[in-house]
Amino acid sequence: MNLIVVPHNVTLTKAIEDHLVGKIKKLEHLNSFATNIRVVLEHDQTKAVERQFACSIRVSLPGPDLFAEDVEGDLYAAMDLVSKKIEQQLRKRQSKYKARKHKVGTTRKRNRLEKGI
Repeated sequence: MNLIVVPHNVTLTKAIEDHLVGKIKKLEHLNSFATNIRVVLEHDQTKAVERQFACSIRVSLPGPDLFAEDVEGDLYAAMDLVSKKIEQQLRKRQSKYKARKHKVGTTRKRNRLEKGI
């Protein structure tokens, strides 16, 4: 898995990088098929104080990619919330996949029970 961090008007310190890598490791644990994760960190001083920091994550997977973005007044809060959004998308995708696999078995079982086999 490749991790690409793109800072815009943000100094990428060791603390920011460690926090980000910790969040990405949690996402990697949920889905090991991720090939690329691209994180964009932005700081825009022209916006209001509570909307100055933006963080967006794009996860490349087999099938459609996942994307989430959040804007906050604190960079760490933006990273936390965007990783939570991506985590929810990964869980939803995985549960849909599992439900689709189990749907065939349950319809067959229901048909056998109706026929009395």
